[in-house]
Amino acid sequence: MEQQSARLKRGLSTRHIRFIALGSAIGTGLFYGSANAIQMAGPSVLLAYLIGGVVAYIIMRALGEMSVHNPQSSSFSRYAQDYLGPLAGYITGWTYCFEMLIVAIADVTAFGIYMGVWFPAVPHWIWVLSVVLIIGAINLMNVKVFGELEFWLSFFKVATIIIMIVAGIGIIVWGIGNGGEPTGIHNLWTNGGFFSNGVMGMILSLQMVMFAYGGVEIIGITAGEAKDPQKSIPRAINSVPWRILVFYVGTLFVIMSIYPWNQVGTHGSPFVLTFQHLGITAAAGILNFVVITASLSAINSDVFGVGRMLHGMAEQGHAPQIFTRLSRRGIPWVTVVVMMTALLVAVYLNYIMPGKVFLVIASLATFATVWVWIMILCSQIAFRRRLSRDEVKSLAFPLRGGTATSLCAIIFLVFIIGLIGYFPATRVSLYVGVIWIVLLLAGYQLKTRRQRR
Repeated sequence: MEQQSARLKRGLSTRHIRFIALGSAIGTGLFYGSANAIQMAGPSVLLAYLIGGVVAYIIMRALGEMSVHNPQSSSFSRYAQDYLGPLAGYITGWTYCFEMLIVAIADVTAFGIYMGVWFPAVPHWIWVLSVVLIIGAINLMNVKVFGELEFWLSFFKVATIIIMIVAGIGIIVWGIGNGGEPTGIHNLWTNGGFFSNGVMGMILSLQMVMFAYGGVEIIGITAGEAKDPQKSIPRAINSVPWRILVFYVGTLFVIMSIYPWNQVGTHGSPFVLTFQHLGITAAAGILNFVVITASLSAINSDVFGVGRMLHGMAEQGHAPQIFTRLSRRGIPWVTVVVMMTALLVAVYLNYIMPGKVFLVIASLATFATVWVWIMILCSQIAFRRRLSRDEVKSLAFPLRGGTATSLCAIIFLVFIIGLIGYFPATRVSLYVGVIWIVLLLAGYQLKTRRQRR
């Protein structure tokens, strides 16, 4: 098993790992989906994003503590097995794969929608099929090629956000594009106050906000192919959270300073409005290009994450042994092909119901995301309990506050699950999640019975 794992090529640098995590966490939700959270909470959504960012950082640090101590390509699935038991590892690994597959189907569907803006006569499924084949080919190349491409795709997203923040500050402070009249930041409190919909509005927005941070856990999966995980993982983890906070909180701060919060999202994307405010008439086209690169980046990360997770699970005996096979480049090619085949489901769905796919599948990943996060934190608690005081002191990258910090984050995530059940629109994801767990329990029992025979 160890020989198989060692053959995975360590070709990812700190730069690659940082942008893989950024690319996975900063998705199309920031460009289009943030308006819903703003309408729910008003300006206090800034506080919700800060709270969500802190919890996301705790999750990353808990995972980082275990990843630096014991780098594994299957990451939190392996840690769940080692510290919580085989059943926990089995459920966590397959749940993550389910989550990423659903997210990838949503992302390739989004890609078809964005390309449809420029080429309305071309059916969505054609674009979906083309991106599935292209991303599949990329993931069969050397891992360094994957990391380099992911870096540049994420770079385009990040650069656009930075430009928008800088341009927004120009409007706020100097009135650039606003006839020389600075807008100031009074819109943050003049339309019903900072807590426009009360503290409860901010609290209710948390379940939407938290899923904006979904994907940060992929940083643990990169550990198995990082050049120097003891150095690159801590650097990447410590740099990514504040960057995400700057991009999310900074962006929304600028948008809600320029526009009254109750107008955001009612006249199109906040990003398009900001660029149009500066007199950039091609704003919609520019943004469409950016969200296309955003969806490509997310799909690329999704396929990478599932491929490595399935490879690691096969080594643990939780997935077919054929998934352990590697190409001469050190790529788990079988898992990539399986993921590409599964994504062909998206091609079929876009063929039979092009207008409804995104809404139908986007809500299905919510339960899986929270489950994986909770299992990461539970694994860290179990990991710590196995260590002596001296071993805890010698940890290279410890989570501050230890098990108490993880426990607080778990309580918060359980509260988020409660919020998911509170909204009728998202409640279905809980039902799907329960059915999924029951199916996995049945599958695990069947697997163990066969092994005993």
